[in-house]
Amino acid sequence: SDVDPDALPDGWTDLAAVQRKESSENPGSTLRSRPSEAFCYFYTSGTTGLPKAAILTHGRFMKAFGGAGLACLQLTPRDRAYVTLPFYHGTALVVAWGSVLAGDACLVMARQFSASRFWSEVRRTQATAICYVGELCRYLMSQPESADDKNHQVRMIFGNGLRANLWAGFKQRFGVDKVMEFYGSSEGNVGFLNIFNHDFTVGFTTIPYAIVEYDLEEDCPVRHHDGFLRRVKKGQAGLLLGEITDKTPFDGYTDPEKTERTILRNVFKQGDAWFNTGDLMRDQGFNHAQFVDRLGDTFRWKGENVSTTEVENVLAQMTAVADAVVYGVEIPETNGRAGMASITLEKGAHFDSSEVYQHLSENLPAYAR
Repeated sequence: SDVDPDALPDGWTDLAAVQRKESSENPGSTLRSRPSEAFCYFYTSGTTGLPKAAILTHGRFMKAFGGAGLACLQLTPRDRAYVTLPFYHGTALVVAWGSVLAGDACLVMARQFSASRFWSEVRRTQATAICYVGELCRYLMSQPESADDKNHQVRMIFGNGLRANLWAGFKQRFGVDKVMEFYGSSEGNVGFLNIFNHDFTVGFTTIPYAIVEYDLEEDCPVRHHDGFLRRVKKGQAGLLLGEITDKTPFDGYTDPEKTERTILRNVFKQGDAWFNTGDLMRDQGFNHAQFVDRLGDTFRWKGENVSTTEVENVLAQMTAVADAVVYGVEIPETNGRAGMASITLEKGAHFDSSEVYQHLSENLPAYAR
């Protein structure tokens, strides 16, 4: 409904009134858009190296629209999807928004996440679906139990990173029937969807993929005497690869050299090419998989991929630091890994924790600090 123009704050516009004056036809530019063209860029650490711009094409957005939206989530005009995640990430922009468009549903964008106010906001907005990352679910589970825990209209949560040790407890405590977990990456060509609502799995895929033997000590996939890799057996964990084909292309990054470093060639036969996800996955059989851990020189913390190279470079800028090695370490009752730095000081230098804190605060994003 229209808003009284005099009641609007300075600089605000009543979009409901404005849109009625506009054409309901698609602009002519949509006829010139092609699936291979860039829809947007996501900045990601990928498997290795510094953050870089990954290309998301119109075609990949439409695959998420159809796969996650039409086939898996199947939202309806009666649904409201509550999203607290940032829209510079694929989980919110591609999966949540794409699924809302596919179902003619309503998108509820929260300004920020608050564990203490989360369920009251869900009730206030009458949300029926929640978009999550695993840390969000852990924060909600850490809140004191309440008689209102099941007092909501949510019938489904969808997202990625919900660990097995939280899965059943979250469903039981909050009375959620469906956990539509998925797996994917900003630049990757392989994805899984928990379309059958099984517990403890990232779901099912029809995309050609392989989970191959990986040497954790040498930090590389295992090449056998014939030079090729081997798939793991059902129940075993290994490195997830996505086959690069005409139907499952790897669009890569804006830098071709960085794109090439993410491709494994001659994997099962001469001339084939596979995208290296940098993730350990467990083969559950019947094209299902379970996420195990992140590999490479990035680690995942608070839903973000942290580049060890980026943190090392920032530490090395300090005059007192001769060398720094950064890696992720596990902390009980948390998702992903927290950052750890092993620092060698210049001769005669002293470690000043407040100076390091100030330097990192000025040069690193919050999740990497």
